[in-house]
Amino acid sequence: MANTQQAGFINQDALVGVFFALLAAVGFSSKAILVKLAYLDHVDAVTLLALRMAFSVPFFIGVALWARRRHAEPLSGQDRALVVILGLIGYYLSSLLDFLGLQTLSAGLERLILFLYPTMTVILSALLTRRAIGRTVLAAMAVCYAGIALVFFRDVGTLQGGIIVGAALVFVSTLSYSVYLVGAGHAIARIGTSRFTAYAMIVATTASVLQFGLTHSIEALHVTARVYELALAMAVFSTLLPVFLLSHAIRRIGSGHASLIGSIGPVSTIFMAYVFLQERLSISQVAGSALVLAGVVIVGMHSRRGGA
Repeated sequence: MANTQQAGFINQDALVGVFFALLAAVGFSSKAILVKLAYLDHVDAVTLLALRMAFSVPFFIGVALWARRRHAEPLSGQDRALVVILGLIGYYLSSLLDFLGLQTLSAGLERLILFLYPTMTVILSALLTRRAIGRTVLAAMAVCYAGIALVFFRDVGTLQGGIIVGAALVFVSTLSYSVYLVGAGHAIARIGTSRFTAYAMIVATTASVLQFGLTHSIEALHVTARVYELALAMAVFSTLLPVFLLSHAIRRIGSGHASLIGSIGPVSTIFMAYVFLQERLSISQVAGSALVLAGVVIVGMHSRRGGA
């Protein structure tokens, strides 16, 4: 009887973890939709990014203060430099390039390109460790990029000019985030997840606000109330809540299962883009998305088994 109750509790806990992972994936995926909606009110990428960061940073300042009390030892000079560099690369530069790319790119294609980050981390890790990438992973990566090409060439015929520039910006954004992930592993092990993330986000926010101050006048903040609402929604529903939900999901079902569930992200973005942005849904887009998802899942599963 006790074993049955324990099994039921474990199953229930796992279901909660799956639900949290799904909500986190949808939350992260909604960012592109909110950005595209804000662009309808003629706000520029730098202003929108500064607003999103400004709305979310009070939370991360609170986390930083809380983490500082838990970790009495101060950061070394090397760790501080690492936080600044990775914060600029992983959160500031990656977000800025992504926001710029979304000015000319469809939300669905943007999310698919961003979803290539596991393949890029595999390549970067292989270069750093000088290990060869296995044939299975190479084949899966080829499938991923074939899927991107399928959706890209479909969008070339349906979108206005700038898609090549937009795709390049989002691709570099994905690459910068992959560099951050590769470099963050050792830093997080020494500094701690909460403290490192909070400090890196504060660095990114400082850079975003500083860029806005140097390139824009205060009149640039005279945007519609709808833009402020969308920026706040980005901070809450596409930044803060997904971070919490994902951490709770990983605690219940593990990072491997949580990352696989996160594969629903591009699908949810394409669906939301169809509903809220009236982006057309074609057979080639569905097929390309399926190829990208399949390739990423294979890369993820093979990486967890220890394959290069």
